[in-house]
Amino acid sequence: MIDSRAVIDPKAEIDEGVTIGPFSVIGPNVKIGRGTEIGSHVVINGPTTIGVDNKIFQFASLGEDPQDMKYAGEETFLEIGDRNTIREFTTINRGTTQDAMTTRLGSDNLLMAYAHMAHDCQVGNNTILANAASLAGHVHVDDWAILGGFCCVHQFCHIGAHSFNGLGSTVKRDVPPYVLTDGTPAKPYGINSEGLRRRGFSDETISQIKNAYKIIYKKKMKLEDAIAAIQELAQEYPEVGLMAEFLSNSERSIVR
Repeated sequence: MIDSRAVIDPKAEIDEGVTIGPFSVIGPNVKIGRGTEIGSHVVINGPTTIGVDNKIFQFASLGEDPQDMKYAGEETFLEIGDRNTIREFTTINRGTTQDAMTTRLGSDNLLMAYAHMAHDCQVGNNTILANAASLAGHVHVDDWAILGGFCCVHQFCHIGAHSFNGLGSTVKRDVPPYVLTDGTPAKPYGINSEGLRRRGFSDETISQIKNAYKIIYKKKMKLEDAIAAIQELAQEYPEVGLMAEFLSNSERSIVR
């Protein structure tokens, strides 16, 4: 299952059933879970932990030093969950001591070719980063979010759950849950209705999420008043509460 032309450091921990292609390099302090498939010419440095049943395509670079001028060789980490698909030339760097020290990718994500996750990014589950989508340092991406091809996210931004960020958009502020953005800089254009339908949200729930969007963007309310109104709506439709919680915790302000 491990090609004889691959280079595996003796300090790496490779579980049973792992496939490693020719000319890949696995460094020390790398742990790879069962069933994970690694193509040819992949480089994985540690400390990095990779879960089960991931598929990592050729020329990906995982667990390399952070691209941060403050980094001075400290021990930092990369954690990757289960069942992720990581396509060609994707790069994911370890964390820094200025933040969580750990870059994290959850489970069931798709990172298309040339996607980039910088240091200290925290990406949830079931997300999609399309071709060449790039996250600067310290970005948080919640579950089910989608970043279109060549979408770029500024450092410290927070991308809400179920949001959709369009092709080539530049995200410089936080994107609330369910919101669809596009443009440079990214601006809101309604909610991700089609994505919500595909994930089983009822028409009534989608309608109430649209109402919450209108409260945020159409009614010209103060932020605290908008949060209060959405919280009241969330008493009957708890999915809407995710938006109120996000607004309350936003540190960079939201896209407008």
